Amino acid sequence: MVISEIWSILKTSHGNALLLKPKDIDIAVPVFIGTLEMQSILMGKEGMSLSRPHTHDLFLNMLSNVNLSIKKVEVYELRDDVFHARLVITGGEYTKEKPLILDSRPSDAFAISTRKKCPIYLASSIIEQTGVPLAFFIDEIEEAAEDRYQPIGGLTAGSLAAGNLVAGNLVAGNLREQLEQAIAEEEYEQAAEIRDLLKILESDTVDSDIA
Repeated sequence: MVISEIWSILKTSHGNALLLKPKDIDIAVPVFIGTLEMQSILMGKEGMSLSRPHTHDLFLNMLSNVNLSIKKVEVYELRDDVFHARLVITGGEYTKEKPLILDSRPSDAFAISTRKKCPIYLASSIIEQTGVPLAFFIDEIEEAAEDRYQPIGGLTAGSLAAGNLVAGNLVAGNLREQLEQAIAEEEYEQAAEIRDLLKILESDTVDSDIA
């Protein structure tokens, strides 16, 4: 297992690709995730919170109430082109030597790890099978020949190299589309949550412009 970090998230023609970068290795492993999961990861990365907890926040609150905590996240296998992850949990009867292991979708595991700031470990076999040189992604962004890769939040090559991950205009645009859909379908509770998140994103943008 190699400790890794979330380097960036790119919007591609195939969906949202989260790029995991192993420590001290100039490659990234792309893992495709859904839009809602992407937004939850961005919220965790940026330390955002809503008036009511999202699913990942609720899960962590439940663990905390029974004195359990996430020790680390492991992406341990690629089987039939599907990544498999697990949460390693300690506390109470579960120790470092005998932790509680819970299977998880990688996207959920990443959303949880960004909230708890716990490390992400990537199996060496996955790195060997799916690792792509970082230069590939930077070159794609700089050239933008076919508009194939679009960085979330308007990231530049420089900010990508620094591993900067921000919730920007593209995320806000996706949220506005979801807000309109929720209102049209009379899902007013969901619409209220999306509206709250939009306010947070817009507030952060204003603060950044002032700074």
